Amino acid sequence: MDVRTIAVLGAGAMGKGITYAVLTGGFRAILTDVQEGLLAEARVFAHETLISAKDRGKWFGDPDHAMEALTTTQNFDDLAEADLVIEAVPEDIKLKLDLFGRLDSLVRPEAILATNTSSLSVTEMSAATKHPKRFLGMHFFNPVHKMKLIELVLTSDTSEETIQTAEAVSKQMGKETVRVKDGPGFATSRINALIGCEAFRMWEEGIATPEDIDKAIKLGLNHPMGPFEMIDLVGLDVRLGVLKYLSKKLGKRFQPSAKHIELVEKGRLGRKTGKGVYDYPAK
Repeated sequence: MDVRTIAVLGAGAMGKGITYAVLTGGFRAILTDVQEGLLAEARVFAHETLISAKDRGKWFGDPDHAMEALTTTQNFDDLAEADLVIEAVPEDIKLKLDLFGRLDSLVRPEAILATNTSSLSVTEMSAATKHPKRFLGMHFFNPVHKMKLIELVLTSDTSEETIQTAEAVSKQMGKETVRVKDGPGFATSRINALIGCEAFRMWEEGIATPEDIDKAIKLGLNHPMGPFEMIDLVGLDVRLGVLKYLSKKLGKRFQPSAKHIELVEKGRLGRKTGKGVYDYPAK
């Protein structure tokens, strides 16, 4: 399938990052959200990040020309023009099911629908549509403009044509892909959640401080970020929601620690609030 217009549903951290990737791939982008402020922030982010990428020799297009291909809108019906819609709203299965039900009757029958969920059932979401063969997960990683991977999450119904189209689109965005069958947490979130759980247990047991655990993982295992740095970036509340889901589906090994729950209850949600496992200076 020839994809020229990609719509992104949701202008939060992931949505604006995905929109940037869409623009660097040379596609026309439609970004929609109910909050006008988030759309404005996304436009600024896209333009500034395009300029930065060009200045650093990471991208060779024209930032102003690329921005001309971006439409931001609060009108859900504008998504009807898209060849591919990537959903990037909060991890609420009821919200996603409602949106995909609406999208299915709005877009053309040949359009591909994708979810950026990091852990929820792609199969359950595809069942909200009449065209499950054209449905898959496209799991981007935060921050999108730096992370190279897109995890393609496939249901038993996802067609080979849909998969190959998603792979071609991802490559045009400068991303690498892996194919993963749908299951709780897929590959990356499942492994990452376990690492984070064990790091919190080690902290609770007094084995080492968060700083030393992060340092050990980065220098000893060659991870670019430590588990506590990662959870502060993702958001402690977001990871807590993932863990609750995974523990329900996969068992006690994914049960969140008391320390993790305590930090969330105190409002220490990570970089976005300035305080998580670590404190961050105000910008």
